[in-house]
Amino acid sequence: MRKMSTIKQFKRTAIKKNHPLLSSIKSIIETAFYGNNVVPISLVSDAYHLARKSPSVIVTDLPVEGALALDLPEDAKILVHNDGAIVGRTAAARRVIGQPGVDEKKYSALLREAIFEGANKYYYRGDVVVGLNENFMVAAHLLVPIGYEANFYAYLLNFQPFNARYQQRYQQSQPYNENDLYLYCDPDWRHPDYPLGLTLFDPKRNVAAILGLRYFGELKKATLTLAWATAHRNGYLACHGGVKQFQLANKTYTMATYGLSGSGKSTITLASHGQKYHVTVLHDDAFIIDQETGATTALEPTYFDKTQDYPMDSEQVKYLLTCQNVGVTLDEHHQKVLVTEDIRNNNGRAMKSRFATPNRVDHLTQSLDAVYWIMKDESLPPVIRIDDPMLAAVFGATLATQRSSAENVADHVDLQALVIEPFANPFRCYPLAEDYLHFKQLFTKQKTTCYILNTGSFNGYNIPPNVTLEMIEKIIDETAGFTPFGPVKGLSYSPVPWYQPDFDSPVYRQQFITAMKRRLAFIQEMNTKNNGYDALPEETMVRIQQILLELTT
Repeated sequence: MRKMSTIKQFKRTAIKKNHPLLSSIKSIIETAFYGNNVVPISLVSDAYHLARKSPSVIVTDLPVEGALALDLPEDAKILVHNDGAIVGRTAAARRVIGQPGVDEKKYSALLREAIFEGANKYYYRGDVVVGLNENFMVAAHLLVPIGYEANFYAYLLNFQPFNARYQQRYQQSQPYNENDLYLYCDPDWRHPDYPLGLTLFDPKRNVAAILGLRYFGELKKATLTLAWATAHRNGYLACHGGVKQFQLANKTYTMATYGLSGSGKSTITLASHGQKYHVTVLHDDAFIIDQETGATTALEPTYFDKTQDYPMDSEQVKYLLTCQNVGVTLDEHHQKVLVTEDIRNNNGRAMKSRFATPNRVDHLTQSLDAVYWIMKDESLPPVIRIDDPMLAAVFGATLATQRSSAENVADHVDLQALVIEPFANPFRCYPLAEDYLHFKQLFTKQKTTCYILNTGSFNGYNIPPNVTLEMIEKIIDETAGFTPFGPVKGLSYSPVPWYQPDFDSPVYRQQFITAMKRRLAFIQEMNTKNNGYDALPEETMVRIQQILLELTT
C-alpha cells in the first residue's frame, strides 16, 4: 500500500487517455523534467554554492544564523539578488485551465512552443515538500534555467527540501489521490501576446508554467496555488494568512489573521507582545485548516518578508537568509551590509529563517478560537466583532482592502483605492462559493469567533500597529468591552478613543452605507462575471440588503 502523500509514478496499465490525473498540460510540463538538459540539485547547500557563484548575486559579509541547522555551510552568508523594473507579482499574467475563457488547446500549443524554445539551455531541478505535517505533505518539483540560481536557492529555502528526515516523514505521510506538483519556469520567455508574462495553471493535475517573469514571489505563490487547491479538494480550508497561539494560565487562545501583503498580517502574527505571553507561531502567510478537526498545518518553514521595517540595526536582520530587491553598502568596518526600508525600490524582500520565531511549530491540533479579517476600510473602527456566522463569512467574502507594492500593477491603478479581495486570497483557482461555504461551516461547526481589524484609517486618523495589537491583547485577556454597532444586528465594536463610529452623524452613516453597497455591488458582479464562475449564494446578497435596510429605516 502506498503511504507517501502524492503520486509521482503510475502503473503502466493505468497510463491511459481517460486517467483523471493526466492531461495535455500535465504531460507537456512533466516531460520537460526528464530532458538531457536537466541538472538535479538535491541539497540546499549545493544550491547555496551555485547562487553564491552566480554573476547576478552579491555575497554580503553578514553570516547566516544557525546555518548548519538549516543544512547550509557553516560559513554561509546572506545573499542578495535584484530584479529589474518589476519587483512584485503580476496578477494579470494568471490563466487557469478550467475557468471560463481559458482554452486548453490554445495554451497547450503555446506551452509546447515555449518549452521547445527553452530546450537548448540547461535547467536546475529541485524537489521540496509543501506541508509540514504528515497529515498533509505534497511533493513539488521545480525547473529553473541556469542563470537564475538565486531564485532556485530561494525556492529551496522557502519550502522544505527532501533531507533525510523529511524523506522519512514523507514516506509515512497521508496518501492522496493527487499528482505531485510540477512547476516549469523560464523567465527569459517572451511573446507579443503576453507582454506581462504568463503564469499558466492546470490545478486539477497540479502543474504550472511561469513564463517571462523573474520575481521570486511568482514561484512561491504558484506553488502555493497548487498546494492550496490540493488541500481544498481533500477536506481542508486553504488559507492565505497567519496563525499564532497564546499559552494562557488555564487555556490556549489560537487566532488566525487574513490579509493581503502590507495589511499587517505578518506584523500581527509575528508580534512578541512585549513578552507578556508565551506565544507559539505556526506561520504568517500560508496554512490549511482541517475541516473535521479544526487543526492547522503550516505549508512553509520560512518567512518571505518585506524588508521595509528592517533597518540594518534591526534584531531581525540576523535571521535573514537571502534578499531580493534591496541595496548593499559598506559599513564602518568596510563590510558589505544591507540597505533596506525600501530605499532602493518598493517591496524589498528577504527570506527569513524559522529561528526568527523561537516558539515556532508546524502543526496545531487545537481548533481556532478566532478569525480576524484584516481590512483597510475607512468606514470601520479598529475592531468589530461579528456574532452571526453567516455574516462572518459574508464579510470574509467581501474583504475590503488596498493593493500594495507587492503587486505589479498598471501605472493607472491607484494603490490607495479600496478593492475587495475575498478571504484575502487572490490565488484561489476554484469557485469562490466553495470557500464561502467552508468558512461559514468553520464559524458554525467549530464555533470560531470572528473579528474585523481595520489597519488603515478611521475618521481621518491612521490606525497604527500598536492600537491593533493592544485591542487583540484586550480580547485575549477578556477585557475588551463590546457595544452594539449602531443599528446593525450581529455587529459590535470595542470603543477606542479617537475612533468612535457615530451613527447619529449623517456623514458617517452614509459612509458606512456606501461601504456596504460596494460589497453588495461586488456580489452582484460575481453573479455574472466569468459566466458566474465565482457567484456567491443568494443569502450573501440578502444579508447585506438586510443591513442596508437597518441603516435606512
